[in-house]
Amino acid sequence: MNRQRIQIGVISFLVWSLVVTTFVKAQSPGKAGSPTDSISKYKAMLATHNPIGVSAHRGNSQLAPENTLATYLEALRMQVDFIEIDVRTTQDGQLVILHDGTLNRTTTGTGPINTQTLSALKTLSAGKGFDGRFQTEQIPTLEEVCQLVSRWNASHPTQTNLYVDCKAVAPQPLIELLQTHGLLKNAVFYGSDDALLALKQVAPTARLMPSLKKAEDMAEKINKLNPYAFDLNWQVVNEALVQQIHQRGIKAFSDLLGPFDSAEQYQKAARFHLDVIQTDYVIKVYRTLSEKEQ
Repeated sequence: MNRQRIQIGVISFLVWSLVVTTFVKAQSPGKAGSPTDSISKYKAMLATHNPIGVSAHRGNSQLAPENTLATYLEALRMQVDFIEIDVRTTQDGQLVILHDGTLNRTTTGTGPINTQTLSALKTLSAGKGFDGRFQTEQIPTLEEVCQLVSRWNASHPTQTNLYVDCKAVAPQPLIELLQTHGLLKNAVFYGSDDALLALKQVAPTARLMPSLKKAEDMAEKINKLNPYAFDLNWQVVNEALVQQIHQRGIKAFSDLLGPFDSAEQYQKAARFHLDVIQTDYVIKVYRTLSEKEQ
């Protein structure tokens, strides 16, 4: 009886050791077969075969709620080039991240966000629609996002920049926060032409990215804003338009979202030599465009 117990104990210990060893190896960065290793391989192949940047739309990782610190962390682990954030202003003048003008869709609150103080917003969950793991996820402040990205960039060779959608924000506090955390230089700013023009007065070297829905509007927008990039309406994008933009020393970004967030459209964007794709499916882009033949 004792011998049988000893044998069972030894077998249990060996099985437990094997499970623990396998788990540790799988979680170790840089180990063959780990998620980190796979993403690094995708990125290396992407740089070789299709050198195109990737922006995580609202930080969307498919693993956590949009525009939260949890999903931004996942996007950073995916080594994206940009994380898109939607910046709004609270009743008490604090800068926070939320796409919609109201709280209803993504939080446990209701009503317009600009009628709420930051302290009131911090009592809400931003994990609506996800499982219980994200119940404690809050609407992040811009400063919290800047701290997260800045810390990540300081300790990783792959740098991720901010794609700032200026939903409802004054330029001065926005610029000051990004500058404080060393994120201003490489950030891009999207918004209405008027919002970008106001931002340019505060930060003349900021990388502005107005929308471009029609090619005939290009000259006027260049004269007015001297943009770093154009955000192109994907439905009107073609290779000739992208080439025309590049000839003026301007970069071309486009949202491939909804029905356009597909392998076929990623391949088309690569053929057009687009500079940055914005997507809700980062890994899908990596897998599609890391292939040699398109």
